[in-house]
Amino acid sequence: MTRVTVNRNERGPAMPLWQIHHPENAWNESEKQEFVNAITAIYTDIVGIPAFYVVVIFKEVESGDLWVSGRPHDKFVRLNIDQMARTLPGRVLREWWVHHLDEVIKPWVADKGFDWEFTITEPPADLWSLQGFVPPPFESVGEARWVKENKASEYSQAEQLPINVRLTAGTRESF
Repeated sequence: MTRVTVNRNERGPAMPLWQIHHPENAWNESEKQEFVNAITAIYTDIVGIPAFYVVVIFKEVESGDLWVSGRPHDKFVRLNIDQMARTLPGRVLREWWVHHLDEVIKPWVADKGFDWEFTITEPPADLWSLQGFVPPPFESVGEARWVKENKASEYSQAEQLPINVRLTAGTRESF
């Protein structure tokens, strides 16, 4: 897999929240665990965020309570995905990400005979907190520590610095 660096104005990590609305008994517990593992892996392996950022909520919908085109549809899965800090800049990267997510979802949805759709929203990162901490800046020393420890914790001002600080004489660039 290709690791992609996605930046939202040099702001902190994506907090993906997946809400999966699905028919009754769509998956057993083992299948849910495999599905969650696949979802988590796309963020830890490709985006490079801590696993604890990834939240998945399965919302079972009773038969007759999910409708598409004005008719009940008991073989339909609707996924709402919030990515709170890293945006996907540009049409090409957005299309790649959508197609990549379709491939991740396919074994648990299409291959089981379900129709599906998903949307991705990108709420503002500055309205996000984990255990009382605003996440450290994107690709910062603090973020790297959060990835390694896989938990939120206090971080210092020095940990807000980028991992790879490049200083050159006579320039005035902001991070």
